[in-house]
Amino acid sequence: MTSTDVLVDAFERIRDVVHPAVNGLTPDELAFRPSGESNSIAWLVWHLTRIQDDHVAGLDGSEQVWTEKGWIHRFALPLDPTDTGYGHDPDMVAAVIADASSLLGYFENVHERTLDFIRSLAEADLDRVVDRSWDPPVTVSIRLVSVIADDLQHAGQAAYVRGILQRL
Repeated sequence: MTSTDVLVDAFERIRDVVHPAVNGLTPDELAFRPSGESNSIAWLVWHLTRIQDDHVAGLDGSEQVWTEKGWIHRFALPLDPTDTGYGHDPDMVAAVIADASSLLGYFENVHERTLDFIRSLAEADLDRVVDRSWDPPVTVSIRLVSVIADDLQHAGQAAYVRGILQRL
């Protein structure tokens, strides 16, 4: 198994959590927040997808799926086009409203772009430095692992919120 095989497997595991967290829920259920300070399933899945989209586009020098494939217009959120959800306050979290089809459609487009990018990498590509502002500098592999870690946390949170919702 190669390093890229491991990365593909890790991103597939994110997918394996996202779909069950979202499937079958209404927009109101996706917008449910256990408290006024909590994140909704819609926000969590949108955010994890936006971060992945932003970071992978940054690694491969492509336009983000968000704008390239028109998801920004389908979601029509009252946010800056470059917004990924980082640093959102509770009011901004509440503004992220979406249906399951949009959330999963956007996620799938980003997921496929991510897998295509990873499969295009040679082992040596993983060591390319992409951010020298950190010590040690961030490489392609470290950036991808960071996205995986963040996405899995948020996907798990979405699954947890769904569990709460289903017990009400």
